[in-house]
This record gives sequence, structure tokens and C-alpha cells, in this order.
Amino acid sequence: MPRAKKNKIPGDQALAEAFAAVDHTPLLDKLGVDIEPDKLRLALTHRSFANEHGTLPNNERLEFVGDAVLGLTIANALFEKFPSRPESDLSPMRARIVSRYGLAEVAREIGLGAHILLGKGEETTGGRDKDSILADTTEAVLGAIYRQHGFNPTRDVILRLFADKIDNAHWIQDWKTELQERVAELGGNPPVYSATAEGPEHEQVFTAHALIDGTDRGTGRGHNKKTAEQNAAREAFFFLKDHPETVALRKG
Repeated sequence: MPRAKKNKIPGDQALAEAFAAVDHTPLLDKLGVDIEPDKLRLALTHRSFANEHGTLPNNERLEFVGDAVLGLTIANALFEKFPSRPESDLSPMRARIVSRYGLAEVAREIGLGAHILLGKGEETTGGRDKDSILADTTEAVLGAIYRQHGFNPTRDVILRLFADKIDNAHWIQDWKTELQERVAELGGNPPVYSATAEGPEHEQVFTAHALIDGTDRGTGRGHNKKTAEQNAAREAFFFLKDHPETVALRKG
């Protein structure tokens, strides 16, 4: 006798149940602002959950709005913080702060991953800690705040969440971030670094290697590990600039 099929609950019911299953109070506390349940639920709904349950709306429209508000807020903050710096310095500083990796770091600081509504596929493949999903959802949440409260309260939330990144912004090239973003654009895996030290402890020299898909693409030296890795990343970045096909070839 064939087994009876399990009745599938409607998409809107599945959404309501998944949203209610998590206490979102800690997230709202870290944001420092109230968000209406309907807006917060939409901001947290990843397309994988929406697609899995029919034709539910997802958070991409809010992400679009949040991206714009975030970019303007960070641009103005840098404009005021560095009154003598030219646009050629400010643009890459802003780009690093609002990059996928910068947004994902903020998302992890506020524990956003635990609140995202994901489809089963993304759930089982670690979607809650994927940089892309964390970054996109952060922007969606900011979009929800803007839609409810307007620009000034949203700006205040952004300035508080990104305060450390704004305070530590500088116009010195961050080659590790530049390399990671370039590799991501080419479809490769994030670079991995290895470093060794030589010499007495008080005057050690570090040698670092930037490995992309297991292949050494850059070597750097410095009097600390951070500098050595930055120099290795710089060499690897310019290697990929001249030979972008190496990442594609390894993927193929």
C-alpha cells in the first residue's frame, strides 16, 4: 500500500513559522532600533527560502535600498573624516568598508546568521556563514530600517555598526582585501597564506606566501607577519592582473 504523502504547508505559513521559531530580540538589541515584524521578516528571507516555498517575496528589493543608504552614509563619513584626501583615496576606502567581506564581518559581530531564513540546500551547505549571504542580508536589514524610520535613524545605525571600520580607514592599499576580491571576481577560492620566521626574536624577518587554489602566486617579506602577507598579496594581485586565466584554467 503506497505511503500517504505528507501534506505540505502553505508558503506563507512556513514563513511565519520559521520566523517565529527564532527570538529576534538579540538582533534588534544589537541594531539599537525597532523593526516591524513584517519588515524584519522580509529582510531576513533569502531567495532560497522563498523559492523553496513557492512564490514568496525575498529580501533582494530591500537589499537594493540598503546598499544605496549604506554607500551614501559611508561616503559622507569618509568625506568628513578626511577633509584633505582626494576622491582617488576616498573611493577605495569606501569600497573596502562596504565590500562583501566588510559587510560579512559586521553581520557576524551582530550574530545575523542565526536569524536568516534559508532554504534546505543553503542550510545544509553552511549558508548562514557565507560571506555573500551575510553581506546581502545586512544590506536588506538596513533597507528595512530605512523604509520604516527614514534616513537619519538608518544613518545612525550604520555609523555605529561600522564605527571601527570608519575609524581605521586609511588610504594605504589593503592588498589582502584587493587580492581576495579579485580572486572572487575570477571565481576562485579565497587565498590562503603561510608564513615562516627567521632570525632572533627581537629582529625576526617573516616570509609569507599567497596560495591561490593551492598554487603559490606571491611571496613577501617583512618584519612582522602582517606586512609579509600584505607584500605576498600584492605580488599575487599583480600576477593575476597579468594572468587572470590561471584561476579560470584551474577551475576548468
